[in-house]
Amino acid sequence: MAAASVLFSAAYAPAHRIGAVPALRRPLAARVPPALLDGSAEDGAAFSAAAQLGREPGTCDPYDPKSAEYCSPPEPAPSSLKRTIRLGVLFFLWYSLNTAYNIGNKLVLTAFPMPWTAATWELFFGFPYVFLLWSTGLRKTPKISLESIKLLAPSGILLAGTHVGGVISFGLGAISFTHVLKATEPVWSALISALFFRDFLPLPVYASLVPIIAGVSLASLKELTFSWMSFIAGTGSAVTSAAKAILSKKVLDGKSLGENLTPANMFAVLSILGFCAILPVSLALEGPAKASAAWSAALAAGYTTPYLLKLLACSGFLYYIYNEVAFLALAEVAPVTHAVTNTVKRVVIILASILVFKTTITPLGAAGSAITVAGALLYALAKNKYK
Repeated sequence: MAAASVLFSAAYAPAHRIGAVPALRRPLAARVPPALLDGSAEDGAAFSAAAQLGREPGTCDPYDPKSAEYCSPPEPAPSSLKRTIRLGVLFFLWYSLNTAYNIGNKLVLTAFPMPWTAATWELFFGFPYVFLLWSTGLRKTPKISLESIKLLAPSGILLAGTHVGGVISFGLGAISFTHVLKATEPVWSALISALFFRDFLPLPVYASLVPIIAGVSLASLKELTFSWMSFIAGTGSAVTSAAKAILSKKVLDGKSLGENLTPANMFAVLSILGFCAILPVSLALEGPAKASAAWSAALAAGYTTPYLLKLLACSGFLYYIYNEVAFLALAEVAPVTHAVTNTVKRVVIILASILVFKTTITPLGAAGSAITVAGALLYALAKNKYK
């Protein structure tokens, strides 16, 4: 956590710049499994949304955080000191960058309370990064047809919904509470699967949802900064994340989408589609006039233009880069390990945000948060066991 604070300080200090993360290299293919579009923007976990194209039945995509839902991972490679160090560094960077993004995003919204504008900017910020990689040949350019774009558009819209919902919730409430709400994704996933696809889970898996519901209820009742808009937006983020995962699993499985759609490229494509989807909404809700007024208010409150621009740039950069680091980290672990590490990540972010922003939390509120996060882990483990 201290390391995350140091990284955050470095990211937002005038004299420092954040280095780029190496591009991912994956083989070419022409088919996409459901895992390709699965995962979440911040949390979530962000968004581990891709898979190796052409997955054969019985194999598993290490990039997919919900692989345990429908496939078994291959046996991990023999442990070695080098691999252990590599994983340690990757997870340290993932946790640190993700925590820094959450803190930076909250700072942006505190100074410039325009969540739709901020979310749209963060989705846009990956453009120059990936276009540079594509134009220089450091990463192969994806080749997709108009029909494939139409197939991917709903997933891009859901990605944008997941992201903007989280950003709105961050701006109107505590980061810790938003992450508690995001941990309810399994509840919505189970509900959507049952209602729309008649896909029912074993009873022990449903039982694991009880702690999540109970924990969120307790945390909401005892949340000192409770806001209904924050609650609705955070819950909406969890719902769209669950819907995106189910869409990839139930609808897009096996569809031929194009070439060079590596995990990183798929995230880039979906980010572009998501940006195009929310840009008109952002302009309608927070157009130039409102954005200009909010900017002037920030300057009147003592913020400077360079500081505000730096906040927005760092927030956008961290959002995109922490997802790329997550791809690298998740490539080397099995689903159960992912469930555990994702839970730890959420705990790190919650604790870091409480310390940085000195968020007041009641004992019962803390208990509710802990129960919710533990319930999300229990669900992932139960889903893996009874798959």
